[in-house]
Amino acid sequence: MAQMPTTTPPITDRENVFRAVADPTRRRVLQLLAEGDLSAGELLSPFTISQPALSKHLRILREAGLVNERRSGRRRIYSIEASPLRAVHDWVSHYERFWLERLERFGAYLDRTQEEPATPLPRRASGRPKPGRA
Repeated sequence: MAQMPTTTPPITDRENVFRAVADPTRRRVLQLLAEGDLSAGELLSPFTISQPALSKHLRILREAGLVNERRSGRRRIYSIEASPLRAVHDWVSHYERFWLERLERFGAYLDRTQEEPATPLPRRASGRPKPGRA
């Protein structure tokens, strides 16, 4: 029986955004640009990567729609376009309720343990705590 060729579905804009922010260097670039527009040289200075490596990161961010580029003479100036990050925010906020529930339970546990008097651990004849209880 002949197999049907498989095709990879096209990458959506949303997937491009998630892939772009998955890299810590690109997240740092976005942090820097959130403080204001910067040239490629200004963006490069906090990193220990080469200029071609930074250019690749900037290209990925541009393709994801997260960074704009404009020319000012011979310099390229980059600015953030944060609106595509809304997809990341929306996805993460869906899971926020799980974190909040766990934090509330943990807080309640801490409150209970602080209110209860501490009970001493059972001791062996040697004066050491029993294994698995320390």
